[in-house]
Amino acid sequence: MLKLENIKTYYGNIQALKGVDIQISEGEIITLIGANGAGKTTTLMSISGIAPPRSGKIEFFGKDITNLAPNHIVSMGISHVPEGRRIFPDLTVQENLDIGAFLRKDKEDIAKDLNYVTELFPILKKRRKQAGGTLSGGEQQMLAISRALMGRPKLLLLDEPSLGLAPIIVQKIFEIIKEINSKNKTTIFLVEQNANQALKIANRGYVMENGKIILSDTSENLLTNKEVKKAYLGGE
Repeated sequence: MLKLENIKTYYGNIQALKGVDIQISEGEIITLIGANGAGKTTTLMSISGIAPPRSGKIEFFGKDITNLAPNHIVSMGISHVPEGRRIFPDLTVQENLDIGAFLRKDKEDIAKDLNYVTELFPILKKRRKQAGGTLSGGEQQMLAISRALMGRPKLLLLDEPSLGLAPIIVQKIFEIIKEINSKNKTTIFLVEQNANQALKIANRGYVMENGKIILSDTSENLLTNKEVKKAYLGGE
């Protein structure tokens, strides 16, 4: 479904990604773990066109999307929930959701998807007329995920969805991610500091250090890998 080949991305003269290779098959949950500054967020931004690679190739269902503008990438079926949520704080919850469906013309299906996301996150229905900025951190994360789902993506990119949230909300978010994947058949590429939780819901994982993929394996194997446990899971 998605293929990254030798991706090299720069910020000015600083190289953030140093030849990244990743493959994701349809229907999978894939997680990318690593320390702060490893290049995880840049990987997602390279896929969604926010930080286009300087070299390498990104294919989505066999089509080269390496240098496409972000709006074209969204229209092909990739939605990105950025780190820090990035909702529109002055717009209402409903207006944020409407923006998620901006590129769509299928009004009946948009209505169905609106119903779907408010069933996933019932609090959003209650908060529909509230400004996004008045929501709690957890509610804003729910809104950010829902806004992305309103684009009806085939691939959902999630960047640190549990960041700064209370443990009970974190658990809810991970359960919803699993549900989106299983019931909605949406493929998910998850970047997450909470490596333990991420690997528990993922099929496979990649480990990134200093802009390079240093390890990839099934989630089960990564959870029991001594080096991974020591570096990212708080184990010995």
